[in-house]
Amino acid sequence: MKKIITALTFVAAISVISGCKKYLDSDYLFDERMTTEEVFSNPDYANRWLAQAYSFMASNYMQDVSSKKSVPFNFADDMYYGDESDGYRRWKNGQYTENGLNGESKEIWNTAYKGIRQASIFIKNIDINKKFTAKEIADLKGQARFLRAYFYWILLRTYGPIPIVPDEGIDYTKEYDDIAQPRNSYEECAVYLSNELAEAAKGLSLQQGIQQIARPTRGAALALRARILLYAASPLANGKAPAEVAAALVTKDGKPLLSRTYDESKWARAAAAAKDVMDLGQYRLYVAYKKTTGDAAYPATVTPPFDSNFSNSAWPAGWSDIDPFESYRALFNGTVPAYQNSELIFTHGQNQGGEGINVLVLHQLPRLEGKGYNSHGMTQKQVDAYYMNDGTDIPGMNNMYAGRPGYEGRYNTANRTGGYVKQEELATYPELGPLGVGVNKQFARREPRFYASVSYNGATWNLLNAESVRDEKSNVQIFYYRGDPNGYKNTTYWPRTGVGIKKYVHPDDISNVSVTAYDQSRMKPKVDPSIRYAEVLLIYAEALNEINGSYNIASWDGSKTHAISRNISEMKRGIQPIRIRAGLPDYAGDVYSDPNKFRIKLKRERQVELFAEGQRYFDLRRWVDAPSEESAPVYGYNAYATKLQADLFHVPVETPSLPSIFTLKMWFWPIHYDELRRNKYLTQNPGWTNPE
Repeated sequence: MKKIITALTFVAAISVISGCKKYLDSDYLFDERMTTEEVFSNPDYANRWLAQAYSFMASNYMQDVSSKKSVPFNFADDMYYGDESDGYRRWKNGQYTENGLNGESKEIWNTAYKGIRQASIFIKNIDINKKFTAKEIADLKGQARFLRAYFYWILLRTYGPIPIVPDEGIDYTKEYDDIAQPRNSYEECAVYLSNELAEAAKGLSLQQGIQQIARPTRGAALALRARILLYAASPLANGKAPAEVAAALVTKDGKPLLSRTYDESKWARAAAAAKDVMDLGQYRLYVAYKKTTGDAAYPATVTPPFDSNFSNSAWPAGWSDIDPFESYRALFNGTVPAYQNSELIFTHGQNQGGEGINVLVLHQLPRLEGKGYNSHGMTQKQVDAYYMNDGTDIPGMNNMYAGRPGYEGRYNTANRTGGYVKQEELATYPELGPLGVGVNKQFARREPRFYASVSYNGATWNLLNAESVRDEKSNVQIFYYRGDPNGYKNTTYWPRTGVGIKKYVHPDDISNVSVTAYDQSRMKPKVDPSIRYAEVLLIYAEALNEINGSYNIASWDGSKTHAISRNISEMKRGIQPIRIRAGLPDYAGDVYSDPNKFRIKLKRERQVELFAEGQRYFDLRRWVDAPSEESAPVYGYNAYATKLQADLFHVPVETPSLPSIFTLKMWFWPIHYDELRRNKYLTQNPGWTNPE
């Protein structure tokens, strides 16, 4: 009988340091003399082994949504961070090495493969246990399969195609050279993960208990599967990668790692996978219901402009009985407990690293009033992406990119709205609340998701935990003019574009980081929206739009067959609920009838709906939009202008401290030299060099 092998020995892509040691030294106090059979036949020890697999999810490097440190993928062309390390400037300028910015390159790879190994050993040995019921073992195996697939997914999205460790035929006691292998192709990775997640779903329950909220359900496995298949169908992995990227991504014997041919049926498989989740009947978009009275922090519902389709119907057919603003805001800020959130499919819960959601909020809170870091901000491109409340574009949308390749049909040259809200005009602009005096009118009459996400110049921050004994104020307007407490000054913390971020912020949130770094004692606890139902609906609509033919695709368990085609009524099933929840009218008929127009709208809907959820960076790459979008200059308001220069402040200008480029090496994260030296079969990603 074999002794158990420490997870610490599996430090890279199936890399093994020989020897058998005590399990994780003293973490779980497994005796080094214990055999595999002794560990897995004991229910307590077996659960501890699986718990250790979960522990790798808590690493900063495994997060989908995170603050600035360790994993910067939450920041693309939509949001940025400004701090003493000047990290965002280096990130956007590609000024990082094979080690990453702060050692991420090696740590993401190592952490994920440690988790993969931990889960794999569990899957292979849990059947030894005779005290668990067959149903319990199936569920535990399903959890382990999900975790393993999730770790692989983190690797795939970060590095592109990676080595898949075979389930059989691997002896972890052998030397590394004996078991090292080349990278699998993207398609091989996607097929493997699709099959693994379908297998996981068979054993997983539809729901987990309140105490197990961060454990995957059947829906989590199927939703992750839909996401992976969407990426596999997207241009980068589906025959439409730029030639220089495709040519560079090969194995040492010349095997292509990205498909060289386009296969439309991959979109059909992604659509069918999303439909699998929808058909479970377990999820629905979260909504808060209409209220007729309110205050500054929880205002009465602002009724969207009249729409003949949605204004007179109750949710889910319309918005007559819901509050679009609170429906979106409360989804993220901790108002709704995870176990009561009908939209949340999977969350890390408390398995977040040191740069999770609450720390993200700390960097968004104003410096003086909210006593936060005041360093995360939003780009002008993202501000302009939000619609007006009637579904039209903001005048002047993206006019700073007029004529730029890739922006055809995505800008207008109209003048931006001017003027400032006066006291006597507040009733005309109810969406601004009672403290909106002095706000530029280009921020008026925007869609509800705008007010739930954007800290525009003069936005009201509620800060209900403020205490008068600490000289703190609630319901205070935050301005970003030069000379204002949260505006430009010769210190580190100020939004470079003159726009902050409110998403994830609860009215109770306040901190005191100037006294205690990373102080969260007066903040509402939050969980990350790692996978939510809105994303599944968007996957469904996007995939259907790309289909010209008709396909019959078996469901995840083979119990039925999905008839998949570009069916407009089905596309509306994906996009309409999101528009209705946001209080916005449907797209015009010509948008649905034209795949190119719908694609533009769909991309914008993801940009707005999934803002700050770790999606944008990877979306731009899978769509092959990154060269045009990431290299576009970052614009914002003129943060160097004072309040006396208010008109000058509100004219978008290029932000000099946030330069941007896009080069070949920025398609995928580099594989660390240590891994390339350790595994003679590995090849480096495009734009990076192999070690000598």
